[in-house]
Amino acid sequence: MSSERYAGQHAPVTSEEFRRACGRFATGVTIASVVDAKGTPHGLTVSSFTSVSLDPPLILICLGHAVSAIHHFRAASHFGINILAEDQRAFSDRFARKGHDRFDGVVWHAGQTGVPLLPGALAAIECAVHRIVPMGDHDILVGEMVHAQVREGEPLLHFGGKYRKF
Repeated sequence: MSSERYAGQHAPVTSEEFRRACGRFATGVTIASVVDAKGTPHGLTVSSFTSVSLDPPLILICLGHAVSAIHHFRAASHFGINILAEDQRAFSDRFARKGHDRFDGVVWHAGQTGVPLLPGALAAIECAVHRIVPMGDHDILVGEMVHAQVREGEPLLHFGGKYRKF
């Protein structure tokens, strides 16, 4: 194959290639959470989480435009990030499934900002929405960390489409 074939242009990457390549990056697993105007909790499993800045303390998550709760995140002043421990796979599975009330029967407590926080998380982070940036088929939500609770333990990891342990 000639390297001149794509001079100045790139062959399109398929969704499958994109997922396989990005799946080679080990990530922690989080549950992003928010309450709507009526105080009803909403959340979903998110692995696209990262720190952005120390000053101010910023993090980001990415939510697909097709996510059923995205309008609640867009309307909220605060959101939560629950970084899951290795024994919390059931939360990850539950909050990844579509078509049901993900918080139905789940014990949670409201953080200082009112966001839903899950017991046993390695970190329960509360963020003020700093900026929302539409990008491709996702929104990038940048949050300023306003409160955090941390505990010791091992993380729930995801790599190559599977849960992993250290």
